[in-house]
Amino acid sequence: MTTVAAYAAPAAKAPLERTTIERREVGEFDVLIDIKFAGICHSDIHQAREGWGEAIFPMVPGHEIAGIVSAVGSGVTKFRVGDRVGVGCMVDSCRECENCRAGLEQYCLKGMIGTYNALDRNGEPTYGGYSEKIVVDENYTVRIPDGLALDVAAPLLCAGITTYSPLRHWNAGPGRKVAVLGMGGLGHMAVKLAHAMGAEVTVLSQSLRKKDDGLKLGADHYHATSDPQTFEELRGTFDLIVSTVSAPLDFGAFLSLLKSDGALVNVGAPEEPISFNLFSLISGRKTLAGSAIGGIRETQEMLDFCAAHGIGAEIELISASEINDAYERVLSSDVRYRFVIDAATI
Repeated sequence: MTTVAAYAAPAAKAPLERTTIERREVGEFDVLIDIKFAGICHSDIHQAREGWGEAIFPMVPGHEIAGIVSAVGSGVTKFRVGDRVGVGCMVDSCRECENCRAGLEQYCLKGMIGTYNALDRNGEPTYGGYSEKIVVDENYTVRIPDGLALDVAAPLLCAGITTYSPLRHWNAGPGRKVAVLGMGGLGHMAVKLAHAMGAEVTVLSQSLRKKDDGLKLGADHYHATSDPQTFEELRGTFDLIVSTVSAPLDFGAFLSLLKSDGALVNVGAPEEPISFNLFSLISGRKTLAGSAIGGIRETQEMLDFCAAHGIGAEIELISASEINDAYERVLSSDVRYRFVIDAATI
């Protein structure tokens, strides 16, 4: 076991504080990663505050990890010391079920093992990226291309793949009209990716406050959802809407913006249950769907796509001592567009 410094929530809703944790010894197929940067995702806040249900404490959040390989196990073939690598939202899965075999480890039928707030195969808690080092199986580690700086690449391991996967699955591309609902950490990545895929991109945000940013990042149009006229003007417009917001929505209103056979895909996860009238779906053969991150193969594909198109996250780099302030700023939408922790300050 190796002792490393980390920032952890000692209990639900408690401020994060500096502490130490134990990392397992590097096994035969493991890589030891010196973490350089770790993104702050809204899901870190949901889990640290038990918004999604009972959690495991102490909790070291962080599943947007970018770093350098500093040691490898004797059986490792995919990575060498010095490689630039990333770790996302999962660090293991059963590897045997239909989904795992298909490269959809995120939908492992036995449940994928989260990078934090989970129990590993030995029943030990997993600890995430707000730490100096992490040990991960090589099969759940991805390569960060040289064309991507590590700090702007870190958020791609969650925000990037979470939006890339549904855009790919629902065929965002030339001739397709895609709306991105919400212009935050996930939303700004969805705009960049959908634009790079060749789709006509519209941002739907509560206000026009971030309109200039949205257009600069690749949106063709920008509308305020607080304006009732938006829903009249855009009725029946979109092939795909990707909702990145984690607050309850009027799903009937947003489903009305879809063309027939269109899909509204949720990647944001509100803490509260939602309800809507099924006629919103029946009228137009529409789909209300969800999507969670991507498999390891698709995550690597996303990173390569981002490198080829010069896409990284828009970040605000912070020291570890600013994590608690950053959480409050995320909750008040005061970040453009992703906080990233400089792990050297941990």
